[in-house]
Amino acid sequence: MTSAYDIVRSLVRTEKGTKLEPQRKYLFQVSMGANKVQIRKAVEEIYKVKIESVNTAIIPGKLKRVRQELGSTTPLKKAVVTLKEGHKIEVT
Repeated sequence: MTSAYDIVRSLVRTEKGTKLEPQRKYLFQVSMGANKVQIRKAVEEIYKVKIESVNTAIIPGKLKRVRQELGSTTPLKKAVVTLKEGHKIEVT
């Protein structure tokens, strides 16, 4: 069984992520194999909040080139978690 910290990798602190906070939405990078139910349980366990909804998106890796070598960045999965009214995640 995987732990909550294996499912939720990190809270994403970008410009887009901070603009969503007044709407009670928080952006997380999550494990590729995690589904919405697992993400909901993991965030509730880690941050002790109640969740209204979870939306996920898979971002494919981009093709990159360094000199003559071709490669790509790793794909990632992100989740936008909407909290119920009155709940908040304290970000320091």
